[in-house]
Amino acid sequence: MSEQTFDLVVIGGGPGGYVAAIRSAQLGLKTACVEREHLGGICLNWGCIPTKALLRSAEVYHLLHHLDEYGLAADNARFDAAKVVKRSRNVSKQLSGGVAHLLRKNKVTVIDGAARLAGGGKVSVALTKGGEETLSAKHIIVATGARARVLPGLEADGDKVWTYKEAMVPEAIPASLLVVGSGAIGMEFASFYADMGAAVTVVEVVDRILPVEDEEIAKFVHKAFEKRGIKIITGAKVTNLDKSGAGVVATVESAKGGEDVAVEKVIMAVGITGNVEDIGLEATKVKVDRGHIVIDEWCQTDEPGVYAIGDVAGPPWLAHKAMHEGVMCVEKIAGKGHPHPMTVTNIPGCTYCRPQVASVGLTEAKAKEQGFEVKVGRFPFMGNGKAIAQGEPEGLIKTVFDAKTGELLGAHMVGAEVTELIQGYTIAKTMETTEAELMGTVFPHPTLSEMMHEAVLDAYGQTLHF
Repeated sequence: MSEQTFDLVVIGGGPGGYVAAIRSAQLGLKTACVEREHLGGICLNWGCIPTKALLRSAEVYHLLHHLDEYGLAADNARFDAAKVVKRSRNVSKQLSGGVAHLLRKNKVTVIDGAARLAGGGKVSVALTKGGEETLSAKHIIVATGARARVLPGLEADGDKVWTYKEAMVPEAIPASLLVVGSGAIGMEFASFYADMGAAVTVVEVVDRILPVEDEEIAKFVHKAFEKRGIKIITGAKVTNLDKSGAGVVATVESAKGGEDVAVEKVIMAVGITGNVEDIGLEATKVKVDRGHIVIDEWCQTDEPGVYAIGDVAGPPWLAHKAMHEGVMCVEKIAGKGHPHPMTVTNIPGCTYCRPQVASVGLTEAKAKEQGFEVKVGRFPFMGNGKAIAQGEPEGLIKTVFDAKTGELLGAHMVGAEVTELIQGYTIAKTMETTEAELMGTVFPHPTLSEMMHEAVLDAYGQTLHF
């Protein structure tokens, strides 16, 4: 059994892990990254990226059925499910190869295998090619990610009951589908399959969909989904899945009573839990709370020299949060750069369903709960020339300000391309911008971004175009 010595070993090559490894090497640390399955992690291979490819196909297919609104025509619009899936997989394959190239370019040693903490600054790796190797390092970052949460009695079987993995590679589009959970993952799959022709039902255990989003935005999406023919049942839970027949009969219980929902397939999208098993944590002082590693503001665990980043370290479960933690953690370790503890309220969240949803900062309700006196601004897509010209007049931009200081507390959007627009407000929050700077900023015309300006003006009674 061979042994190699490094300054830093990263366990996991997902968005957080590979970015941490690259930044570490850039800062002059001898770095290794251990990955047991595929570089890029779940996000690149089975999450963020391939789902966006699927959703793009669904968006184009949807537009093909509305060409007349644009003065265009095409006959016999149809899709090939196998080709839709193949395109999605090829996108992931291309980007996974790109990650491997970036690691080589930055002289990171990539080791294929399953890693375990062995104590005393050592990591034991069961190599994919066979055999074992020991890595020694003063600093170790755990970036093992997370997996789909399983509800007892409602386990996925890969056939009639799917996790996100099976949902991304269907052999055919099912005629009917039940999505359990209305977070970002659930809503994106509901949107994709509905656009591809499936009859979709969504069940959510709390009293509204998209529970982490602003309530006003969630209600907007609820109405938009119902307008598309998607059935939504809130304040309910699935208590049984009967798979004895050709499809699945789900028993859905709510305060109103129970009902059976018969569908061809079920997608379980009820959250994730960290990959904390079989990585040697039991031999360390690392604490685990509800399936996630406990860390401080610098991603340090209770075990000296051991850090954790990304999904395994808890919410928000977002690739860009993992990447940011990786850079911050490594810069702190190296004593270089200008790292700052991460401000969670400055992390944007995006859901790529139709209509898209994006937000950053506090919701109106959370701001009030925290004692802020707020000023709220709104601007609808129907008041924007670019939105109307694009044929996308359904949407809303909402801003929340501290009435006393003018600080931007939060911004919430629903509509076309809001997942791109949200970064403007994210920069504003990071720079601690007030309404004065935002009002004084010139926004280009005609663009969707003008609505961001108008939503600020509206909070202070100065809106111009509605």
